[in-house]
Amino acid sequence: MVSERIGQYIEKKGISYYAFENSLGASRGSISKAVKDGKSVGSNVLENIMSVYSDLNPVWLLTGQGDMLNQDDADDSGVKTYRLKTDRTIESQQIPLYDIEAVAGLVPLFVDNNTFKPVDHISIPNLPKCDGAVYVTGDSMYPLLKSGDIVLYKQVNDVVNDIFWGEMYLLSIEIGGEEYVTVKYIQKSAEPHLIKLVSQNKAHQDKEVELDKIRALALVKASIRMNAMF
Repeated sequence: MVSERIGQYIEKKGISYYAFENSLGASRGSISKAVKDGKSVGSNVLENIMSVYSDLNPVWLLTGQGDMLNQDDADDSGVKTYRLKTDRTIESQQIPLYDIEAVAGLVPLFVDNNTFKPVDHISIPNLPKCDGAVYVTGDSMYPLLKSGDIVLYKQVNDVVNDIFWGEMYLLSIEIGGEEYVTVKYIQKSAEPHLIKLVSQNKAHQDKEVELDKIRALALVKASIRMNAMF
């Protein structure tokens, strides 16, 4: 069944159902419920899946024949997008790629990015508007992101009012007077002055931090998987 194969693909990609549904602009739980209950999936959703996830073999998805991934994408490399329903895509944009260590963290970069020279520029068609890109370090978002991957972001200026709960963010937090840069899902806490930082990697526990400890915040719009060749 098609819905079962969608579930297999999501498992293969190592992403959550929420992230998958969000990338398609689908309502939360719509695809996970179809997979769980073995229900059919609408043709418009299937078309959207094949449009967004170009590594997925449409013949396999629809019939079960052949390989799950297109041969050129079997190494699991490529671009993933994390769109909001309100996002508009841009046909072409030059996105600056920064070295976080060279610019001494997100805070100075976000205050005045014109001061810092990017190490390169990234051009990917039909992405949402992005302000910049940085390399990922650590394994807290593995397998969705791994160390060395690139995340493309849109800066959030109003930290208090402009958080989309449940989305993935690049953020800088002050801990003991030092800046800690990470990528996490942000969820609501029971306490209004706190937020919950959630990892994709289940080996990392959720952590609640004070909202006023956030020094810089950006919504992750896309990621690029980097595969080293030895």
